[in-house]
Parts: sequence; structure tokens; C-alpha cells
Amino acid sequence: MTDDGRRTTLTELAALFLRLGATSFGGPAAHIAMMEDEVVRRRGWLTRAEFLDLLGATNLIPGPNSTELAIHIGHRRAGWPGLLVAGACFIVPAMLIVLALAWAYVRFGRLPEAAGLLYGVKPVVIAIVLQALLGLARAAVKSPTLGVAGAAAVAATAAGVHELVVLGAVGMAIALLGWAGERTSPGRSAPSVGPLAAPIAAAGVATGAAAFGLGPLFLFFLKVGSVLFGSGYVLLAFLRADLVTRWGWLTEGQLIDAVAVGQVTPGPLFTTATFIGYVLGGLRGGLVATLGIFLPAFVFVAASGPLVPRLRRSPVAGAFLDGVNVASLALMAVVTWQLGRSALVDLPTVSLAVVSGVLLLRYRINSAWLVLVGAVVGILTSL
Repeated sequence: MTDDGRRTTLTELAALFLRLGATSFGGPAAHIAMMEDEVVRRRGWLTRAEFLDLLGATNLIPGPNSTELAIHIGHRRAGWPGLLVAGACFIVPAMLIVLALAWAYVRFGRLPEAAGLLYGVKPVVIAIVLQALLGLARAAVKSPTLGVAGAAAVAATAAGVHELVVLGAVGMAIALLGWAGERTSPGRSAPSVGPLAAPIAAAGVATGAAAFGLGPLFLFFLKVGSVLFGSGYVLLAFLRADLVTRWGWLTEGQLIDAVAVGQVTPGPLFTTATFIGYVLGGLRGGLVATLGIFLPAFVFVAASGPLVPRLRRSPVAGAFLDGVNVASLALMAVVTWQLGRSALVDLPTVSLAVVSGVLLLRYRINSAWLVLVGAVVGILTSL
């Protein structure tokens, strides 16, 4: 709830996340930045500290982080109906766009050209993520110790250390410091944080059969959504191992095209599953694959969401969450740097990023409008 105690209506949630799902290009870091702009800065639905706690929680469970953050926000603002509405409305626009591209791909045998669109959108995404990082860092770095931990997380991530190792190590280090501080306070005992440090992972669902069918397709993507941590490259590895190498349902070229569609369309990267499902089984295949890969995210958030406020009330668990929060921002920072190297390639793209940053920081322009302007500039430039 906001400070006035008003609950967010389902209509308000649906309107916001439908728009975000249709305009949030650039991957999870960009999605998270746009959500922060809307729910923290513009609407005041959450404080920055609350937003950071939800972001930290999404990094400790499998599945698509930005989608899970949308689901968390919906649950926090409107209860269980809000959980379903926010998540579904963030997913559906991207799913519909990908279904249309998959139809064109099956019908004409190639993907539409998207290079011009991305040329203009990527610089805007850089500015949006940097603006969000600045605001969130002010709330997350509460002490010099957390500042040092964040810097160490950036260095470890840039050096190639796995994301989960970075999150767990930083969280445990800060929790141990908090526990040591608690031991110096007479009469106080600190709860163990061992269970909190272990990510929630569902058991893999056996798909077994090599023959294609909607049932095996659903079970395969349910398994992927239940156990997948990490970046889109990890998703690519999962898909290739079973769909290409083991079962032969897809060719290498089709898999690369599917991942490309997930990257160039707005919304969650996991809509790659929508494209694959359509290519393999038509409209029903696309819908079944989408349901399979996103269903675990709703289950994990429903299970873990109510625990977040309780974690914050425990000094040691709260310290662990503080560490995870700064490590999460470190991951975003490294992703932004990597994206920036491929997005800011000439004077026009650098200029677009700088102008977008000024408009965001100085005039608080809605980030969705900037994305649309960037898309138009990119398309006109390519023409």
C-alpha cells in the first residue's frame, strides 16, 4: 500500500504492466529499470528499499527475474489477484508479438529485419538503466561495508564468476558481519541464515520421450522454467541440449532464430519458448510452451513473496538481503556495461543516450516514450 493506505486496483496494475510488456526492450536490466521508474518514482507504490528487497528476492529463485519482479509488485499492491494480473499482463504483449513473428517465420521462412529498431532503442535503454542504478544504489549502499561489497561483486561478475556464486557469497558475508554484531549485544540471539542462502530449485521434470507432442513440450518448458538461473546464454544451453542435440526437434538455425526473437522483442526473454512452441506445434504449441516456462515463476513468487517482509524484520536475514541487494545491482551494472559496448557505436547513438539521460534525470520524462522515440529514430536511420 501507499502512504495513504490505498490499494492499487487491478485495472491500474493491468494498464501499467500491459504497457511495460509492450515497450520494455533491452532485457531484464532494462525491464527492472522501467519498473523502478514507474512504481517507485512516478507512482510511489513502493519505496526504493521495498523495491530492492523484492529485486533481491527474485535473484534467489529460478526463472525470469523481471517477470518475477512484476509478479512480486502485483502481489504486494493487490494481493493474490494482483499477482496473477501483473504477471500475465507483463507476459501477454510480448507473447502476442512473438506469435506474430513466429507466424511470419513459418509462412515466409525468415525473420523481419530488426537491426534499425535496435540501433535506436539500445542507447535509450542504457540511459534508462543507468538512471535506475543511480537511484537504487543510493538506497542499497547503506554503509561503507556495503559499498565495498558492491564493488567486489562488480569485479567478480566482470571476471566471469557465476551470478549465483556472487549473490550467495556477498549475501553470506554481510550476514556473517551482522551475526557477529548481534553476538556483541547481550541477551540477543540471531537466527540461522543457512536456509535463506540456498536458492529455491525445483526438481527437474522428466520429459523422456523423443517424439514431439504438446505434453512433452509442456513438461520440457516447465522443467526449464523451474530450474533455470542465469542469463539468456544459460537458456540457450538448455534449449540446445534437448531440443537440438538430444531430440532433434529443432535445427541449430531455428534455435538461433528463436533466441534472436526473444532478444529483439519487448518483454521477457523467455518468450523464446513461445516462438519455439509455434514453430513446432502451431498456435497451440506456442501457448503451451509459454504456459510451461512461465508457470513456475508464479509458483515461486507465491511461495517466497510473503517471506520477504519477515526476512527484513530479522537482523541477520535482513543483512543477508542487504548483501544480495547490492550484488544484484552489481550484476545490473556489469550487464549495462556489456550492453553499452555494443549499443554506443557512433556519435548518433552516444548522443541519443546522453539526451535520454538528461531527459530522465532532469525532466523525468516517461521512459516508455523515450523507447518509442528511440525506435522511430532507429527505423528512420536505417531507411
